Amino acid sequence: MAMKFRAHDTFFIRKGWLSKGMERIVGKPDLFVDKEENPMDILGIGANMVKALRYWLQAVGLTSEPVSGRRIQSLTDFGQCVYTHDRYIEELGTLYLLQYQLAKQKEEATAWYFFFNIFNLSEFTKEEFVQEMQNYILMSDEDTSVALRSLNDDFSCIINTYLPRYKTNPDKVSPENNIDCPFGELGLVDIANKKKKTFKKSIPDAKTFNPWVVLSVIQDQADGREEIGLNELLTNPCNIGKIFNLDAITMLDILHDIENIGMLKIIRTAGLDVIHLSRKMTFIECVDYYYESISEGE
Repeated sequence: MAMKFRAHDTFFIRKGWLSKGMERIVGKPDLFVDKEENPMDILGIGANMVKALRYWLQAVGLTSEPVSGRRIQSLTDFGQCVYTHDRYIEELGTLYLLQYQLAKQKEEATAWYFFFNIFNLSEFTKEEFVQEMQNYILMSDEDTSVALRSLNDDFSCIINTYLPRYKTNPDKVSPENNIDCPFGELGLVDIANKKKKTFKKSIPDAKTFNPWVVLSVIQDQADGREEIGLNELLTNPCNIGKIFNLDAITMLDILHDIENIGMLKIIRTAGLDVIHLSRKMTFIECVDYYYESISEGE
């Protein structure tokens, strides 16, 4: 299994980056490989940041590049959908969808995949994360050796992705200094103890989820099945429990919301704890319905 570490060059996603990246790629698919024009000029950011942005656009599933031949970028179906309906990434639902895309990237964003799907400590320090991550790499692949610095940088980047600056440095942050990552709005990571430098994963409020967004993940992971165990939804890698840090109670609240729009039934009888999906849908179909539902202002 190929794993990628520190591909972001320590730069977390800045506000406005993804929108700008999508816009420029639509106008110029060879943005990152053009020999004539400098992407730094087109994007207005430094060389290392250009490299990071090129990586992030793919890691969050908005664009893809061919494996061979000329490495031009194009929007994925999901990217096209976001570009059409929420170009400036203002909707919380869009951020949750990007979070799903990112946290399931076992190869492209290994530390993110590990953090959300495998790493189970309720409170943790950087050292504990790095230690567990090293064990995971060893177990997964004998031949991969990763520099400690890369794992430390990945951890810092994860924290900077999900923890707004005003929480880490309340004294130094002015509202004008807007270099937070938009993913901070999801509230998935918090400080457990500032003195001890411990962090924790936090559970978002069920009300922050649009039912279509959560359904898109369930359908994507169901792989054509109509019946899925509640436990699988909660604990399987890349499913809603792991990707969104849900506990059983919050998850059930959200599933009831999806039940209310008629898209699934929760069945808790005869020792079965499952959901039954009302119909098979693709990830993109659900995403389309999500954007439709918010434009109708439901």
